[in-house]
Amino acid sequence: MKNTDNDRSTYPSPPQRGHGGGVKKVVLAFSGGLDTSYCGKYLTDELGYEVHSLTVNTGGFDETELQAIEKRALSLGVKSHKTVDETKNYYEKVIRFLVFGNVLKNATYPLSVSAERMSQALAVANYAKAIKADAIAHGSTGAGNDQVRFDMVFQILAPGVEIITPIRDMKLSREAEIEYLKSKQIAFNFEKAKYSINKGIWGTSVGGRETLNSMGQLPEDAWPTQVTKKESEEVKIGFEKGELVSVNKNTFNHPVEAIQYLQTIAGPYGIGRDIHVGDTIIGIKGRVGFEAAAPILIIKAHHALEKHVLTKWQLSWKEQLSQFYGNWLHEGQYLDPVMRNIEAYLSDSQENVTGEVSITLHPYRYQINGIQSDFDLMSAKFGKYGEMNLAWTGDDVKGFTKIFGNQVAIYHQVTSSKLPDTGN
Repeated sequence: MKNTDNDRSTYPSPPQRGHGGGVKKVVLAFSGGLDTSYCGKYLTDELGYEVHSLTVNTGGFDETELQAIEKRALSLGVKSHKTVDETKNYYEKVIRFLVFGNVLKNATYPLSVSAERMSQALAVANYAKAIKADAIAHGSTGAGNDQVRFDMVFQILAPGVEIITPIRDMKLSREAEIEYLKSKQIAFNFEKAKYSINKGIWGTSVGGRETLNSMGQLPEDAWPTQVTKKESEEVKIGFEKGELVSVNKNTFNHPVEAIQYLQTIAGPYGIGRDIHVGDTIIGIKGRVGFEAAAPILIIKAHHALEKHVLTKWQLSWKEQLSQFYGNWLHEGQYLDPVMRNIEAYLSDSQENVTGEVSITLHPYRYQINGIQSDFDLMSAKFGKYGEMNLAWTGDDVKGFTKIFGNQVAIYHQVTSSKLPDTGN
């Protein structure tokens, strides 16, 4: 076990004085888990900071859970605790563009956690500026993506504000954190769960022993949502200019409500479960399980509708820009101005993405049946693929084909005349 007493020399000894002469203020991004609980106590007792903990809800906590998190934070001795609900802002600033772009990282993962972290980091940085904090602290370790995402946003939006990361900087083990908290008479149950679960409105990640290696699937009981629906059912998802507006003809005040409603319908089918294999920001590969019934259905339904109402070049450029957008968001680069440029294109492309998509849900799978839209480019009045056309003749096609392939024909005639004579 690492000696934490020696490690504390990483930071100055108390008391800490801010630029106003009083005790330094630090905003602690607080989830209520072991790492952030350690940070709350350590910053208060060992470093003498005035700690203001902040929990950012992006659709993963209910009211009971939020109350328990606040109780835990206050028991650690923080000066204040605040909860902000960023769920709708998360949708407006991030999720809607993931839908517009049909973003699935490595054709699999709807960026459930990485997108969420951007929204949380933005809220923490804004809160730190609002209360004129001297520092921001978070509980990231030195092994994952979140440390980069949080640090980068804080450095950009709150330049000059100190970033404190005790777990990362002191290379603390879980056992060392627990030992310290016990020495402070903090009696929470810190027994390590068999699976690490991170829940948000855009999906839930699941990590465990099986995801630490390149082979293996998560067992059924590891998934937070169990499969309880056995009979198939049809669900109809309505879009207006690319945004989810209805589920089974039910309309909602905000797309967040529609996402949550669709999740209650599709989640019990076990739809949207998979294991994502990806490249981390720091250069290593990793696996993580996830369940995201509503996000997967929304993205796939939206894409099906787009294939009917957009032209091939709209679809082609959208695919390229969307892939970059998802990758850059995953790597914490949400604040790069190129992201706003791409969002402008994605938004403009949605002008005619209005209609309804029919999907049949089955246990562990789904089937897209088709779409209905006033903007459907597959209209029968222009012709039926493989059967007939109403806008051109066979002679038109013959002439078009000759011209369309003319340059390639010239190329082959020129190059074939330069081939060496083999004597055969």
